[in-house]
Amino acid sequence: MTAAVPAQRRGELLEVRDAVVGFAGVLAVDHVSLTAQPGKIHTVLGPNGAGKSTLFNLVSGFYTPAEGEIRYGGHVLTGRRPHQIARLGVARTFQNLELSAGESVLDNIQLGCHLNESPGVLRACVGWAGAARSERRSREHARAMAELVGLADFVAEPCGRLPYGVRKRVEIARALASSPGLLLLDEPVAGMTADEVAAMQEVLAQVHDATGLTILLIEHDVEFALGLADEVTVIDFGKVIACGSAEEIRAHPAVIEAYLGTGPADDELATTTGGN
Repeated sequence: MTAAVPAQRRGELLEVRDAVVGFAGVLAVDHVSLTAQPGKIHTVLGPNGAGKSTLFNLVSGFYTPAEGEIRYGGHVLTGRRPHQIARLGVARTFQNLELSAGESVLDNIQLGCHLNESPGVLRACVGWAGAARSERRSREHARAMAELVGLADFVAEPCGRLPYGVRKRVEIARALASSPGLLLLDEPVAGMTADEVAAMQEVLAQVHDATGLTILLIEHDVEFALGLADEVTVIDFGKVIACGSAEEIRAHPAVIEAYLGTGPADDELATTTGGN
């Protein structure tokens, strides 16, 4: 039984409007627009080289579009640095794990709390009571996030000793520790076994139900992604080729062509995987 989740930011609307970015004269994102509705899971799919990761880097501030605008919750994200965007309530995970292997699960998760409560170097050094209270609150919050993703039994374990699928959940818990309104999930089940994928799907559904986050998800595992999505945008060669529900996307001729390179819809799409 999962404990009550501490107050989170309310999921808000994410809008990508006609975004363009190119490298060496090639458009990786070519006038892409999408809208992720508040509190919904929006999946971005596309075959290898489609521009999915580039789009993620635009939303999180690692790239700046040459054209277009990105807005979240009434804020213009375009031109802001990643740490500024994070403070507006946007958190993300990465394809490659960025965890401290020698530190405990709880310590790793608590790193995400600094966006909420930062007592400051001076206060921490002089030992003000406020700094101690802040530390206790962040520790409690980190424990709640660990429990939310099913890590209550692992909080004292060093991350480096844990199976890969468990470490991916640590990364998600750390992102949740900043109490975001928008969570960007970059291939959360890449490299996992079938059992780990199934467990992660259950965890993310539980997280979404408990927090009401807006989630933007890209993933190689098409079946996993479609199984979670409220709405899907498909891009190919940097352009949007389809958007709609999971059922609509499965049957969309342009999507089938992009993934399979051939005609009628069949069950292959459910298991076809694509890269970035």
